Amino acid sequence: MTTTVRLLICDDHAVVRAGLHALLSSAPDIEVIGEAADGPTAVTLAASLHPDVVLMDLQLGNDMDGVEATRRITAQLAPTPHVLVLTTYDTDADITRAIEAGATGYLLKAERPEELFAAIHSAASGQTALSAPVAAKVMAKMRNPGPTLTARERDILGQLAHGLGNREIARALHISEATVKTHLGRIYDKLGVDTRAAAVAVATERRLLA
Repeated sequence: MTTTVRLLICDDHAVVRAGLHALLSSAPDIEVIGEAADGPTAVTLAASLHPDVVLMDLQLGNDMDGVEATRRITAQLAPTPHVLVLTTYDTDADITRAIEAGATGYLLKAERPEELFAAIHSAASGQTALSAPVAAKVMAKMRNPGPTLTARERDILGQLAHGLGNREIARALHISEATVKTHLGRIYDKLGVDTRAAAVAVATERRLLA
């Protein structure tokens, strides 16, 4: 006998939420117990409703994205819901951030309904559920890991993206200009660039900026 999965939907588009609610409610073994239009609401509802699975979009507006919402939900006291990401984004950085935040699975919105149903049940059981393109990217990344930036390097990249110079970055991060230059050199080497503009462009493309 299949156990009914209690599901919370989080997506910032009302039409998408309505469509998912209608689709998932048609499955006899899935019960949609709540909807959230943003990250903070998803975190609050996950704590109060205790769903088995949270179906989580990644792009949720400026307050809190799906990755941060996932991190907060999976850090809550037991019973911890399983988070299944459902998104249109399949970049390596998005996938990595979601999995590191505690997501059990990562699905693309182009999946067929039956694949989504199966993934929800897999997630409810604590099993990893990945769309085929996502699984391929994960395997490729494991075989050929890309550059990994330290927290400080990410901080400096963020300052670069805001147009700050070395002196301003040093002042903002409470470090010396020499330290900023050292970190910039390492960032350039890791990203394979030689200018500030190129570093920001590559970091933006790879979604390395917070």
